[in-house]
Amino acid sequence: MTKVYAAVLCVLVLVLQYRIWWSDDGVSEAFRLREAVAEQRATNEQLRRRNEQLAAEVADLKGGLAAIEERARSELGMVAPTETFFQVVPRLIRPVPQPVSERVGVTPRTAQR
Repeated sequence: MTKVYAAVLCVLVLVLQYRIWWSDDGVSEAFRLREAVAEQRATNEQLRRRNEQLAAEVADLKGGLAAIEERARSELGMVAPTETFFQVVPRLIRPVPQPVSERVGVTPRTAQR
């Protein structure tokens, strides 16, 4: 009789072990959830840093006119009334035209014949 109980107990342990290791909600799911939590924590950390930067920028914009003036200059191209705006345009450098004989690949001796 004890052998029957031992066999039933072994089968029960094997069934429970199967559910733990190979079922959809077993150990593999726990590992997947741990990875998802780690990814979410990394994303949250990035978003937390971004929020801190935005909060600092908002505080700077509320605190003084220097930040507003800087943004107006860089993003909108505005100039203060006491300033003079100079726009420097780069000079276009045009290539020197080559003689026809060099462009076609004809040597000067063949061109004279």
